[in-house]
Amino acid sequence: MAYRSPAKHYDRIDARILELVQKNNRLTTEAIGEQVGLSATACQRRLKRLRKEGIIEADVSIVSAKAIGRPIQMLVLVTLERERVDIIDKFKRDIKSSSEIATGFYITGEADFLLYITARSMEDYEEYTRRFFYENPHIKSVKTLVVVDRVKAGFAVPIDDPEDNWGLEG
Repeated sequence: MAYRSPAKHYDRIDARILELVQKNNRLTTEAIGEQVGLSATACQRRLKRLRKEGIIEADVSIVSAKAIGRPIQMLVLVTLERERVDIIDKFKRDIKSSSEIATGFYITGEADFLLYITARSMEDYEEYTRRFFYENPHIKSVKTLVVVDRVKAGFAVPIDDPEDNWGLEG
């Protein structure tokens, strides 16, 4: 039997709304309502609830790093010296406070964190690594992978049918 972790409650209409706003978060509630068969007011209430319950975490726009003068993009694997809760928590706070880090993940495997970082130039990135990584005594290693071409960018996740059985599957 496969176990699926429980999800927050949403119905099929919510699922369709989630699919739509993941593709275009600028849709009006009127446009969403037309596509899901609800009034704009009903869509607005559902969106408010989905945000309040944390199902929708944020409404964002994906900005081209190249277009704003940050053409250098890197994926950075960071390994900490030891896995202590206080060190991990502090590094998570450091990630959140760094504007150069667009996305950060605490991961399993050989590294502890995977970061997506943009820079104006390799010189700027080198200066940033000296300040952010090398001055941190809790970092054991940093491995930088330079992005040659961003093939896909987004945060959309597949929306499961809420009528599926949440929990144990046979």
